[in-house]
Parts: sequence; C-alpha cells; structure tokens
Amino acid sequence: MAAADGSLFDNPRTFSRRPPAQASRQAKATKRKYQASSEAPPAKRRNETSFLPAKKTSVKETQRTFKGNAQKMFSPKKHSVSTSDRNQEERQCIKTSSLFKNNPDIPELHRPVVKQVQEKVFTSAAFHELGLHPHLISTINTVLKMSSMTSVQKQSIPVLLEGRDALVRSQTGSGKTLAYCIPVVQSLQAMESKIQRSDGPYALVLVPTRELALQSFDTVQKLLKPFTWIVPGVLMGGEKRKSEKARLRKGINILISTPGRLVDHIKSTKNIHFSRLRWLVFDEADRILDLGFEKDITVILNAVNAECQKRQNVLLSATLTEGVTRLADISLHDPVSISVLDKSHDQLNPKDKAVQEVCPPPAGDKLDSFAIPESLKQHVTVVPSKLRLVCLAAFILQKCKFEEDQKMVVFFSSCELVEFHYSLFLQTLLSSSGAPASGQLPSASMRLKFLRLHGGMEQEERTAVFQEFSHSRRGVLLCT
Repeated sequence: MAAADGSLFDNPRTFSRRPPAQASRQAKATKRKYQASSEAPPAKRRNETSFLPAKKTSVKETQRTFKGNAQKMFSPKKHSVSTSDRNQEERQCIKTSSLFKNNPDIPELHRPVVKQVQEKVFTSAAFHELGLHPHLISTINTVLKMSSMTSVQKQSIPVLLEGRDALVRSQTGSGKTLAYCIPVVQSLQAMESKIQRSDGPYALVLVPTRELALQSFDTVQKLLKPFTWIVPGVLMGGEKRKSEKARLRKGINILISTPGRLVDHIKSTKNIHFSRLRWLVFDEADRILDLGFEKDITVILNAVNAECQKRQNVLLSATLTEGVTRLADISLHDPVSISVLDKSHDQLNPKDKAVQEVCPPPAGDKLDSFAIPESLKQHVTVVPSKLRLVCLAAFILQKCKFEEDQKMVVFFSSCELVEFHYSLFLQTLLSSSGAPASGQLPSASMRLKFLRLHGGMEQEERTAVFQEFSHSRRGVLLCT
C-alpha cells in the first residue's frame, strides 16, 4: 500500500490520464455542483471539460475575476491623478499681466504750434434797434430770455432783412439759428396777403441731424407764438411717413427737415410743392456734406429750381471747406460773406470788415481755420491700448464726480461701443458711487449721470435723451 502510494506521488501525471468514463462522471458532477450553487463558471466555460479539481478551478477563476475588477475599479483613480497633475502644470504656465507694467513706450508726436482763432460772441446791441415787429421783440425778450444780440446776429440779421443771399461763417453755439429764424419770421408775418396754411412751404430749412431739426423747430415754434397763422413743421427719419404726409397735406409754412427724409417725400408724396417758396436755408452746411448728403442736396435743389426761381438763400457753416464753397457757388446768387473774428487775430483786414464779398479759399486749402466756444474744453491723451478704458473712466470720475456742474460729451466710432461703455459705466462707476463712502460728501454720488445717444435707438428715445441732456446741468453723454 505504501509502495502504491509512493508510486502515485512519483508519477503525478497519473491524475491527468483518467479513463474516459471517470472523466465524464467527474464533469457531470462538477456541472451539477455549480448549477446548485450561485458560483457558476462563466458561460463560455460551462460546456468545457475540466481535468482539474473543482476547487483549484474556482480559485483561479476567482483570482482572474478579482484582477479584472480591480483594474476596472482603480483605473479612474489613476486617470484623476493624471488630470490633477496636468491642471497643476497648466497653473504653472499661467502668466499674469499688469495694466501699469510692461507697456510700450509712447512715441513723441509732432505738435505744430496752433494759434486759436477767437470770436467775440456777445455784443451790447439790442434787438429793438433792428426795427422788428413789436410782438416779435417781446417774444424774444420774454420767451427766449434774450435782450442783446450776439456778434453773428448783429451782422447777419440786417443783411438778411435786406433780402440778400448770405454765407454765414461762425462758431458752434454763437446763435446762428436765431440769425436766420428772426428774419424769416419777420418777413413772413409782414407779407401783404396773409399766409394760409394750405399755401405750403414759404421757408425750407435743411439740417444734418434729427437732434438739430428738433432744436431748430423748437426755436421757430417759440418765435411764432404771436403769429399763429404761420404753421411750422419738421420732417426727419424715425418718424412715421403716414403722419408726415398727413401734415404735408394740411400744409406747413416753415418746413424744417433732414435731407434724406425730404428727398423721400419729394419722390413719394405728390402734394409737396415749392411754388411759393421764399427762403432756402442750409444750416450746418459743412456737417450736411460730411454726412454724405451731397446727392440729396442736388435732388432738392433740382426740385426747388423747377418750381421756384426767385428766393432768398442762406448758407450757415462753422467751417469753410471746399465742399461748402462748391455748394455756395451752385445755391447762392451774388451772396454776402459774413465772418465773425476777433480784431486782434484778423491781420489781413485791419478795419475788421465782417461783411465782404465771397471769395474762394486758396488752392490746396481743404479746411479753413475756425473758432470753438471758449466754454468748450477739449482734452487729448495718448495712452497704450490696454489703458484706454481705465484712463477714460478715471477722467470721467475726475471731471464729473469731483467737480461741480460738469457736462461731458464722449464720442465713439460705433453704436456697439456706445452700448458697451454705457452698460459698463452704469455697473461700475455708478454702483460704486451709489452709496457714499465714509468721508465722502453725500452730494458727490449724485454728480454722475450717464446718457447714451446713437443711430440704433428709437426716435422717441433719442428725442427724450436729447431733451434731458440739453436741460440738465450735469451729465455724461456717450454718443456716435
């Protein structure tokens, strides 16, 4: 027996060479065992004949299964570790930049010596010296709160009352609107046959922008308070064409319009006519040409010349450019040039003759010198690109928040830039100044007021913003 046992251990291959019948019985027993238990072998191995003991097979399968599960279980951990390492490497590569460091050197620009042209705006001459209608003088004194004339009014009104064409050149804000409105109202109210509303336009005033159209219309309305039979009207983009056509059918005696909208009505409205036109006024003629209305002006002049040959023409401008001179040549007849300059700066004319015959500017001079109002302060700062926004914000805070009664106009190149800066300043500058900090005057937080104005806004909103900024004592207008 012992020898038999020894022979068995000496030849271990005896276990793998069982008779076929014994192997078949062993496989069936193993199958029944795993079917009865929950530890069944994988499906692909159930039909295979196992020549190893059942316990050894289950241990190997269990080890193999555990190894696979372990790899699946711990693989996310390895992935998370690699992700954190990569994030840490990315953090090490991030570079911080400062607004006030590593800026490029600002080159020195050539600054030519500029001698500012000055104009004497106000005079001591009164309106009653012009021989105007008493009701008109009373309206100027009481409604407009004006008793004395400006320099451009003193020199322009007598010339226009004589019935001559004129080219008026004066700075912005010098009173050019009243310089032509007063003669127009004076001449129309003095007509022998009383003006009827159905007669149509007796005066046509062309302006470059909607805001200037509203401003001129408001001035004419105030001057016409004593003369209710003379009806003013305004045509401009953004308004309903249907309502404008209805007003034109009823009749408008003093028509103020932008060139584009007037051309639209000339082509589409049949009942607009200029047979009784007495006045044709180009207000801010340089701006009209700068905005590209030259073709529209040609259409308007052709329509007016086709129905009316005898009229009085007035051209007003702050600058005398080649375009303005060209427009004066085709629209004015034997005109008088009116220019207001300070005597100390008029070296070519020692007698300071403000009224002189028109002469074109020298060849090659595209832009003549012009004066700006003394109350208007202009600032120029050359800064790197990334400092433009912070410099603008700091400048606005300095001028409007810490100084009293400051009004500022900031021009941008597009409507999108206006909206961006308007939203940004409302959230940053106003939110920081909404509640006064310790040691800060309570009134300082109320000095900052932002308004926006651009072509993408509705006309009603544009009008409201324009009126609000005009009547307020302080504010920042962001516009195109």
